[in-house]
Amino acid sequence: MAARVFWADGIVVGDGPDLRDGAVVVGDDGEILEVGRADELLARHAGADVERVRGVVVPGLVNAHTHLELSALRGQVPGGAGFVPWVERLIGARVEASPEDDHAAIERAVAELGDAGTVAVGEVTNSLAAVGALGRAGLVGCIFHEVFGVAREGVMRRTAALLADVDEKLGRWSTPGRAGLSYALAIHTLYTTHADAVRAIVEHARAHGRRTSIHLAEHAAERRALEHGDGPVPSWLASRIRLPTSEQVWPHKGPIALAAELGVLAPNVLLVHLADAREAELARVAESGAPVVLCPRSNLFIETRLPPLLAMRGAGIAAALGTDSLASSASLDVLAEARALADRFPDVPAVELLAMATWNGARALGLDRIGRVAKRAAPGLFAIDGDLGALTASAFALRHVKARRRWLVRRA
Repeated sequence: MAARVFWADGIVVGDGPDLRDGAVVVGDDGEILEVGRADELLARHAGADVERVRGVVVPGLVNAHTHLELSALRGQVPGGAGFVPWVERLIGARVEASPEDDHAAIERAVAELGDAGTVAVGEVTNSLAAVGALGRAGLVGCIFHEVFGVAREGVMRRTAALLADVDEKLGRWSTPGRAGLSYALAIHTLYTTHADAVRAIVEHARAHGRRTSIHLAEHAAERRALEHGDGPVPSWLASRIRLPTSEQVWPHKGPIALAAELGVLAPNVLLVHLADAREAELARVAESGAPVVLCPRSNLFIETRLPPLLAMRGAGIAAALGTDSLASSASLDVLAEARALADRFPDVPAVELLAMATWNGARALGLDRIGRVAKRAAPGLFAIDGDLGALTASAFALRHVKARRRWLVRRA
């Protein structure tokens, strides 16, 4: 097997400490054969094709939470006033978007993912509009098909119909023996999806060994509604779906307690946002083993707040990163998400923030051959050129988020 060697000033490993003056040996199928100190590997692979990278090598990024079908709304939905005003404006802007605009915007968004160095996504969708573009681009990951509905009969009928079609979708999007795009139903939120549908979705995913996803503890209005049955969310449901507040049923429990009761706190359920989660709740999440995905720039844009990263680290949660949609984030670059956290949490080591954009996301999506520079992995590799100076590889990558990235090896 022909091998190529990439000798770099620094390597972001993803699941471990950065390497300085390191090398990666890659087979012609994109699989990593060895990684380690440059002097040792160059001696072992004398005569191999060597590319000297004056800068850093990074494994392909993992964007664990996207909404690509909203890409036509880039810059069209004002933020800063809270979640309910934002989502109401989003719905209004969505109605005005044409299918042609959506299609073109999705194609541009998928190309943007590739330019950023992304190899995998957790795509949350209502229409499945982005699946074809993701497949053509060779991205892997999970398609999470959201289910809405607070009226039990209607939402259970829709859930059953979608579950009956799962195997057909999997066969259409996957190639035997290769990573591809998995498919599962997903819960929108605990206040927009009936509890019985939540249970059915989680149980089906667990029984079939699949990942699913939920937006959870995203904002204070969610907590207010679940715990007290009042505030902006019940009023919005009354106006948007014509469900009078007198007919709404609320659990009078916090989001994490309710999630636990419904079986949502589980290792195969991605908990997205947790921006409003509290310390005791985070301990419960950590104990459950449920993967956590943060979208800090989206939270800043909509609610002007960040997720409690330090409390999460204290609880032992190794979160992944997602960008959310272009209706609430400036780009689809998870490295920019890591930089946003670095700017506001300067004491968090850069290597941890890069892990959030790579290996933690891969683990959240159940993909063990991407997200890290390790033997037998095939993560795809890109380079950021420049002078490291005294910086670690991860710190250099964060400092040069706006620098051009060039692919060395596309994901196998």
